[in-house]
Amino acid sequence: MVQKTALITGAGSGVGLACAQRLAQDVFTVVLTGRGQDKIEAACATLEGQGHIPVAADVGMEADVAALFDRVATTFGRLDLLFNNAGRNGPAVEPDALNVADWNDIVATNLTGSFLCARAAFAMMKRQSPKGGRIINNGSISAHVPRPLSVPYTATKHAITGLTRALSLDGRAHDIACGQIDIGNAASEMTDRMADGILQPNGSRMSEPRMDVNDVAETLSYMAKLSLASNAMFVTVMATKMPFAGRG
Repeated sequence: MVQKTALITGAGSGVGLACAQRLAQDVFTVVLTGRGQDKIEAACATLEGQGHIPVAADVGMEADVAALFDRVATTFGRLDLLFNNAGRNGPAVEPDALNVADWNDIVATNLTGSFLCARAAFAMMKRQSPKGGRIINNGSISAHVPRPLSVPYTATKHAITGLTRALSLDGRAHDIACGQIDIGNAASEMTDRMADGILQPNGSRMSEPRMDVNDVAETLSYMAKLSLASNAMFVTVMATKMPFAGRG
C-alpha cells in the first residue's frame, strides 16, 4: 500500500483530533497543526502507526503557513490530503457590539487561514508526481443558515462554501478534488455551552443534542478514501435531533 500524507489544521482536540486518529487508522501519515506545540504533541502521541508529526502554526499567519508546508515538503515530499479544520467562534453579540479586532481575528482563522493552507496545498499537489490530491474544508451548518448573534462566524462559513466551489473548479486541471464537510453540533469544547442552553431564533434558550466527534471522523474518512476520479463535494453530518431543519 502506498503511504499517503494528510495535514489537519486545528488538530489538537475535538473534531481535528478525532479526524487525525481516524486517518491514522486508515494508514495515512498525519501532520497535525495548531497554535500550541504542547497540545498537538500530546494529540500526536495518541495516533496509531509511525511517522506522524506535530507542527505548531497559526494558520492565519502567512509566514507560519509557509513554514508548515516547507516542513511537509521536506519531510514527506508530497501531500495527499488537506483538512482545513481550524476555526473559532466569536462573542455572541449583536453586530453593532462586535469590535473590529474580533472580526479580523475570526476572519483570519476561519477564512484567511483556510485560503492560505489551500493555496499552499494546491501548489504542492499540482507539482508533485503523481500530481493531484484532495482538499476538504470544514464549513459548518452555519454555511447554510445562521444562529442568532453570529455575524462573523456565519459570514466566514458562507465564504468557505465559495472557496470550496472555486477550488473544486480550478482543481480539475490538476487532479485536485475539493469538498466540504458541514458539521452540526459535534461534541467538542466549541459546543460545550449547548448542553446548558443556547439562544434560539425565537428568543428562547434550549439545550441542543450533540453527536460524537468520531462520527465526523468517519465522514471525513469516507471522503478522504475516494479515488480522485470521484468527489463528495458537500456532505452534512449533524446530530439527528438538533434544531436545524426548520431554521431556514
